Amino acid sequence: MPRSILAVTILAITFSATARAQSTRTAAASSQDLQAKLAYCKTCHGVSGQGYHGAFPIPRLAGQQPEYIENQLKAFIDRRRANRFMYSVAHVLTPEMLSVLAAHFQGLNPKPVGGAPKDLIPAGKKIYEEGVPDAGVPPCASCHGPEAKGNGPFPRLAGQLHDYILKKLVNWTQERGLDPANPDTSAIMEPIAHGLTEQQIAAVAAYLNYLE
Repeated sequence: MPRSILAVTILAITFSATARAQSTRTAAASSQDLQAKLAYCKTCHGVSGQGYHGAFPIPRLAGQQPEYIENQLKAFIDRRRANRFMYSVAHVLTPEMLSVLAAHFQGLNPKPVGGAPKDLIPAGKKIYEEGVPDAGVPPCASCHGPEAKGNGPFPRLAGQLHDYILKKLVNWTQERGLDPANPDTSAIMEPIAHGLTEQQIAAVAAYLNYLE
């Protein structure tokens, strides 16, 4: 083999090996980065994304719609949704990491934490399926699905912590919709949250709390 061809061949092999090594390192670094982020998420949201009851209830992320998770993380980053803890978490995430995290949580499916008052379930089921026509509140199922598993930008509610749902709906405008000129899909919930009484919200939250 001529010396020039041999040199080109050696260079090609060298570059190919280097590229493979760099690709392997990149993949490993990405995996390590993901695991580091997940370890941080587990601190509050639980080892399987099941949520946590506490002085400040932490929501269930397991089984959540990826598009919804990404939308809300972006809302935290843009300060369209207020939460000082989540802003600190979200604003350092790359777009790629947002997508990877959202996909990871969608694949989790632990049993609901439970704990809601069971006597409220029948009333909550009725509101979820039929709405409150007198208050102009449509059935929750019309957007979140008959099994409350969500669809695209509409979040999964099945298995969500009841105290988290109650707190968020009762205090809707204190956290969300902070940039009316740049709303996300959740903006359609504002009139619904305002149209329900706290007792009705508690009933819906109790019903959703036990759905799997």
